[in-house]
Amino acid sequence: MRRMSTFFAALLLLAATFPGIAHAAALSSRTHLFYYPWYGGAATGYRHWQQGGHTPPDDIGANFYPVLGAYDSGDFAGAVEQHMRWIEQSGAGVIVYSWWGQGSYEDGLAAGVLEAAARHGIKVAWHLEPYSGRTAASTVADVGYITNRYGSSPAFYREGGRGAFYVFESLRITDWTALDQVRSSAIVLAQTTDTSKVAHFGGMYTYDAIAGATAPGWREAGAYCEANGLVWAPSVGPGYNDDRAVPGNTTPTLGRDNGATYDREWQNALSSGADWVSVTSFNEWHEGSIIEPARSNPPSGAYETFSGAYGTSGAASETTYLDRTRYWAAQLGGPPPASVNLAQRGSQVR
Repeated sequence: MRRMSTFFAALLLLAATFPGIAHAAALSSRTHLFYYPWYGGAATGYRHWQQGGHTPPDDIGANFYPVLGAYDSGDFAGAVEQHMRWIEQSGAGVIVYSWWGQGSYEDGLAAGVLEAAARHGIKVAWHLEPYSGRTAASTVADVGYITNRYGSSPAFYREGGRGAFYVFESLRITDWTALDQVRSSAIVLAQTTDTSKVAHFGGMYTYDAIAGATAPGWREAGAYCEANGLVWAPSVGPGYNDDRAVPGNTTPTLGRDNGATYDREWQNALSSGADWVSVTSFNEWHEGSIIEPARSNPPSGAYETFSGAYGTSGAASETTYLDRTRYWAAQLGGPPPASVNLAQRGSQVR
């Protein structure tokens, strides 16, 4: 079975024990944070922050309020630079960049995020979102486009020489035969635990922050991936609440339970034999799944805070989920053993 690198785990445990010491040298390439670059400041009409009919900057479409306020994802010297410092603090070595197609708003910000990530030793994988008209063929073209345009960046994440691409809502498309064209250059992950739906993919992930609490089918998915040379990257999250972003919806919420929810999901991921653990999310504020610091004194009583998580309160609570991620990244450990050759994974299942 998969075992952690003893030396790498020791470095991460040192960082977890002494915050601010050694974490930059011990970022976990197996811990991936879903990262959203879709926010805009005043010049964009507070893009995305106004979701649900809200009026930023103090009134936003989220149940928590960012320490950085209603920030701009294109503020590379400010918000993005701070994000990378916080991601370093979390011990995660990879962000999974939400990407909405060639020429999209998010595509236009990718180079700046890659530059910021490179300064901090952080790598960038890609979350291929379900933009209008997405097909298997366009996904193959997107993999080529992203690799050609951004592959020269030192922050471009590769495992065994191949980039990593998570495909959100992959089950919307039934025939993925076209992915065989990029098998040698990309590890492409399907969002599912249904092993009958992963032909032509290089692995599976789940994304759903709520499902991680009970982990339905995770052990079976992990065992299948191990037996068939695929990457298993289950997704964990601290909680879920989208009530302010989507008023009147019926989506269940998942309470944080002062951190117990996050711990339970990490335990489920590790016990399922994860190769990578993908975290939902660093900053999906609309769904309340963030580990990005939330203000302990928000603009109004309409917002929740992290107070109480892991016994913290006030300002100390704001970064507590970063610190807990560093702890769990240490438990996950370093690269898989040599017997798990991700460069060759995905070649068996068709």
